[in-house]
Amino acid sequence: MSHRSLFRRPEAPVPVIFYFFGAFLFFFFTLPVNGWRPWPNQKPNATELLYGGSKKYEGSSEFVHLKYHMGPVLTANITVYPIWYGRWGNSQKRIIRDFISSFSAVDSKRPSVAGWWKTVQLYTDQTGANISRTVHLGEEKNDRFYSHGKSLTRLSVQSVIKSAVTARTRPLPLNPKTGVYLLLTSDDVYVQDFCQNVCGFHYFTFPSIVGYTLPYAWVGNSAKLCPGTCAYPFSVPSYMPGFKAVKSPNNDVGVDGMISVIAHEIAEVSTNPLVNAWYAGQDPSFPVEIADLCEGIYGTGGGGSYTGQMLNGKDGATYNMNGVRRRFLVQWVWNHILNYCSGPNALDQ
Repeated sequence: MSHRSLFRRPEAPVPVIFYFFGAFLFFFFTLPVNGWRPWPNQKPNATELLYGGSKKYEGSSEFVHLKYHMGPVLTANITVYPIWYGRWGNSQKRIIRDFISSFSAVDSKRPSVAGWWKTVQLYTDQTGANISRTVHLGEEKNDRFYSHGKSLTRLSVQSVIKSAVTARTRPLPLNPKTGVYLLLTSDDVYVQDFCQNVCGFHYFTFPSIVGYTLPYAWVGNSAKLCPGTCAYPFSVPSYMPGFKAVKSPNNDVGVDGMISVIAHEIAEVSTNPLVNAWYAGQDPSFPVEIADLCEGIYGTGGGGSYTGQMLNGKDGATYNMNGVRRRFLVQWVWNHILNYCSGPNALDQ
């Protein structure tokens, strides 16, 4: 998922043949896990009413019952495979590459992206093994000619991934155990439910479509379609009069807005890759995951329409973490040991 939860049911997935009927029911009725922002002016639903307090405020909440459901998590070295769908500039690619490389850059200036990732590393599998400390930037695939069109459904997103791993030239490696396939759509591509609160989602591919079960995430560039929705606070929606947008740290509102959504989805796909590991709530079709619980919180005191304490550079840019060669604004994630949202830029750190 990503910022603020308003779960929307996508078109019914294609049935997959499983060895056990119970497994069939789980995979058939479990839906892609959504990510979105911003959090202000959102219509509540059952999940929002249950977890709203923890999602709007930094403090701990006795109402949050994040549980481990015995599924696998990504404990071995994680490799992220970017798929660049549409038109991407070299400078835009460098921002996102540097961000992914920052996850394991332990020598970055504090507060750092690597420090943020340490909270994700606290999560374990049933053997007690932690989420991997290491996140690699893997091979990349370009789809400059929109091979599946400029309007994608949730299922055709999987077809784009299939094209990337089955390409005749330089196909992406098949890595179902430690790989995360990151589909990034350019600012002229519309994905089902994009801008209607949805800015990204994660799930796993169906063998009936791709041939393999691969954890993946999609994040879109909202610069032209809905920056006020998916690039907040670098752009402000019209329904928030009086709020002023802040300056993005890398001078690209769309891509800087994507960074936090990418972080959100990678954190959740690592702790819940098959939607049967770490989440709150009783229904795996509507899970509330470790980043959902902290949507819109970027610093101490965050909650509601307030981002919390962030940092301002000498150039006037707003950020909260340092990474490889750059600064980034990244939302916090839920610390299940302390039972509240945390980040490396917390004032008590």
